Amino acid sequence: MKSKMEIQSIIEELKRLYPDALCSLPYPKPYELLFAVRLAAQCTDERVNMVTPALYARYPTLEALAEADVSEVETYIHSTGFFRAKAKDIVAAAKMMVEQYDGKVPDTMEELLKLPGVGRKTANLILGDVYHKPGVVVADTHCIRITGRLGLTDGTKDPVKVEQQLRQVLPPEESNDFCHRMVLHGRAVCMARKPDCPNCTLRPWCSLFTQSQEA
Repeated sequence: MKSKMEIQSIIEELKRLYPDALCSLPYPKPYELLFAVRLAAQCTDERVNMVTPALYARYPTLEALAEADVSEVETYIHSTGFFRAKAKDIVAAAKMMVEQYDGKVPDTMEELLKLPGVGRKTANLILGDVYHKPGVVVADTHCIRITGRLGLTDGTKDPVKVEQQLRQVLPPEESNDFCHRMVLHGRAVCMARKPDCPNCTLRPWCSLFTQSQEA
């Protein structure tokens, strides 16, 4: 595992590379982020961003989504895949927020996980991006892959274990932005199949690069 100094160096380099650390799913309203993440399951963010404008134009409020016909919602999100399950979850979650949470997105992990279609990844994203709570870790595929390569985790692919391990080593005030930067770096440089190691400035701390040099 990395030392505190090495971890801080990685964080600072990521800040230099990706100063904005923005979520790639725009969300004027908190519930829109919640549903966008649900749509992004087994789908690209780019595709989701193509679909959501028409969806939210047709259903401009949470109340409208809560009253929506599931089959009609399906037509708007069809291209994201698994559209039946996603449409069912979106309408059910909208109803639950209207009826039980005064039309607001819950602000605790426990309550968020009660919403249909919401897992720890989605809940952590909401807690970090919407409510700005420290210490959240969004263990998506990029984060799991790159933190394993960097030696920040033990290489496990289990999202819950990755989340737990990163919580132990990342400064709480840095963890949410760190995860966003992992996504950006995973798309731009540290790809799954062909990581661009020659052009990666995280090489000094990368276990994968070190092993490749020793081979």
